[in-house]
Amino acid sequence: MNKIELKKLISSGETEIVEFKEIPNNSFFEAISAFANTKGGVILIGVDKNGNIKGVDPLPKFLEDLTNRIVNKLSIYPEIEVIEVSNKRVIIIKVPNSSYPVSYDGRYFERVGNTTREISQPKLKALLLKGQSWDSLTDSFSIEEIDKGTVKTFVNLAVESKRLTGLSLKDSVDVILSKLGLMVDGKLTNGAILLFSKNPQKYFVNLCVRIGRFKTEATIIDDKWAIGNLFKQFGETENILKQLISVKYEINDFYRKDIWDYPISALREVVLNALIHRDYFNVANFILIKVYDDRIWFYNPGRLTEGITIGELKEQHGSFLRNPLIGKVFYLAGLIEQYGSGTVRIVEWMKGAGLPEPEYREGKDGFSVYFYKDIYTEENLRKRSLSDRQIKAVEFVKERGKITNKQYQKLSNISKPTATRDLADLVEKDVFNSEGKGKRDIHYTLIKPKMSR
Repeated sequence: MNKIELKKLISSGETEIVEFKEIPNNSFFEAISAFANTKGGVILIGVDKNGNIKGVDPLPKFLEDLTNRIVNKLSIYPEIEVIEVSNKRVIIIKVPNSSYPVSYDGRYFERVGNTTREISQPKLKALLLKGQSWDSLTDSFSIEEIDKGTVKTFVNLAVESKRLTGLSLKDSVDVILSKLGLMVDGKLTNGAILLFSKNPQKYFVNLCVRIGRFKTEATIIDDKWAIGNLFKQFGETENILKQLISVKYEINDFYRKDIWDYPISALREVVLNALIHRDYFNVANFILIKVYDDRIWFYNPGRLTEGITIGELKEQHGSFLRNPLIGKVFYLAGLIEQYGSGTVRIVEWMKGAGLPEPEYREGKDGFSVYFYKDIYTEENLRKRSLSDRQIKAVEFVKERGKITNKQYQKLSNISKPTATRDLADLVEKDVFNSEGKGKRDIHYTLIKPKMSR
C-alpha cells in the first residue's frame, strides 16, 4: 500500500473490512478476532474515528512488541506495514480470513457492518464445530506423555527470543501448556502431543519425516527416518540432510567457512514449513524428502491453505496457518517469522549461494519444493533462450571442462561463422567465458555461479 492508497482508504471511513484505531487497546485485539472470523480486513493504527491521522510511536520496539502481543493473544500472524504521512506513522494491520475460529481473551468476535460484536452462543457453537484445527483437538492423553526436557528447551528458546512473556521455567508443565492453548479443560491437544511428547508416534504412526538418498528413481542408496516430537524431528532431519549432501571448506584469514551444496538456512526453512503447515488430518502419509545428485525434492501432505497461491510464494504475502498452535510455538521459540516471508527468504538464500531459484509446485494431494544444484540444467538454459545446439555445447563443457570453436562445429555439424555467432552469444549471456591468448588457443568454459558473501 502506498500513501495515495492509504489516504483513499481513510477517506472512505470505517466499513465492514476497515477499522481505525488511535492506539492498540483491547478493542483493537477484538477487531482482529472479528476480521479473522468474518471476511478479513484492515486495521489502521494511528487514525482516529473521524479519519484524522494522529500517528504512532516511531520506535522499532513498539512494532516488535505489537507483533508479539498479537501472536501471544490471538495465535495469528497478520501482515504488518508502516507508512509515513506528513511525518506521522500509520501502522497497517492486514488480517486474513481464518480457516478456524480466532478468540481474544476467551471470547469470539465477528464483524457486523462497521462494528465489532461478540458472537452469539448458538452461532459460536456452529463455528467451533466447523472450523477446528487438528492441533486444537483434545483427547484423553496423559500428562505423563509430555517430555519435560523438551518443554524446558522451548521455554529457554522463547525467553531468549524475547517473544514470550508471562511464562518461566518455574511454571509447571500443565500451566505452560494451558497458557499456550495446548491444554484445554485439563485435556491435552493433538498439538501438545506432537510438539512435546516423548513418543507421539505411539498415537500418530506416520506423523514423521522420511529422508532418502537416491542415485536414480530405482536406485536407493540410503533411507532414514526422523521421528519423535516436532522439535526432535526438526533437528534430526537437518542432521540427516547434512549427512546426505556434500560440504567443502574455504579458508580466509585463518577462518574456515563451510560451503554446503545447498544453504543450510534454506534447508531449515523448508523443513520448518513442512512440519508447521502439513495437513495432519491426513494421518496416512508422512513428509518425504528425496536427495539426488543434482536436486532435492521435499513433499508435504496437504495443499496450500485457502487464501494463498503458488504465484504469491516468491513475494511478500500473508501467513495462513493450517496449524495455528504449532505455528505459534515455533514462532515463540524464535524459529520462524510471522510475515509469510519464509518462502521469499528461501529464494534469496538459494540465489545468494549461486543456485537456481527453488521451484514450488502444488499437486492433487500435497505441496512440493524442488532445490536444484546445477544452474545449467536444460530447463534453466531454455529460460535463458538458448538453442538446442547451445544447450548441447553446455552439456559438452559440463562433461569435458571446455570446448573450442572447431569442436563445436563438429559437435553440431555447423559452419565456422555459425559456431562463432553461437559461442559469442553464449559469452554475451554469461554462460561461457572466452579464454586463451592466441586464436588457436581460444576455448570456452562455463562461468561459475557468483555467491554472495
